[in-house]
Amino acid sequence: MQLGVQGLMPTIVEMIAPGLVSVTFRKIAPVDIIALVRQAGLHYIEWGGDVHVPHGDLGRAREVRELTHEAGLAVAAYGSYFRVAHSEDDGLPFQQVLDTALELGAPIIRVWAGTVGSASVDEDTRWRVVTDLRRVAELAEKVGIKISTEFHGGTLTDTNESASRLLVEVDHPNLFSYWQPLMGMDDQVCIAGLRELAPRLTHLHVYHWVESSNNRRPLIEGKERWRKFLAEAATIPGDRSAMLEFVENDAPENFLRDAAILQSWLKP
Repeated sequence: MQLGVQGLMPTIVEMIAPGLVSVTFRKIAPVDIIALVRQAGLHYIEWGGDVHVPHGDLGRAREVRELTHEAGLAVAAYGSYFRVAHSEDDGLPFQQVLDTALELGAPIIRVWAGTVGSASVDEDTRWRVVTDLRRVAELAEKVGIKISTEFHGGTLTDTNESASRLLVEVDHPNLFSYWQPLMGMDDQVCIAGLRELAPRLTHLHVYHWVESSNNRRPLIEGKERWRKFLAEAATIPGDRSAMLEFVENDAPENFLRDAAILQSWLKP
């Protein structure tokens, strides 16, 4: 499996490889996160842009890239907190995010599709998000990095319909989408979303929450639905990572437990 720069990333036999989103452990240093991921036997890390690899800190990005590769792991993506059509006005230039991703060796930059949900957005605001997404996709394409939107509430990717519509509206070959099961979505709606996003699907964020993000439960409790989701994702051409994002009580031992479960589900 190859997700990044040729010669830097390990080869993985699975079409879907297990990984970790670093913001799962915001209070843990990158070197300790790498040790945890190695202990768990995972392969990929999405490094977050808020704490572990701050936007614009090129020295930190270079250091984390080197630590990741020296450990035999790969950078799956740069999990930026760039909000399209908003962050530039708020003092975060996209070029700063892009430069950081380049130093990190990230093949993908994750961005957020605005600051307003699809049910309440007006046409002007939606169009500004579309225009800015096209701009950042174009800039990233010039240096060989993909742009992928977070599939998340409170943005224009908060429903299957709006996320699919956004890809059509932006109409750029370098725009892709993450996927995760949103709160309140039943299994069939989730699977329908995976199918709709299939041509542009990058990574999956994996977690099991009950009723709210504050009630994080053991991943094994979500076995029935997650095995269906992963089976559906496995039918989609291309390589990607299924990355654990947040665990019960934010505890490393619970991450190790969930990582073992996730790997057992991904075995051919």
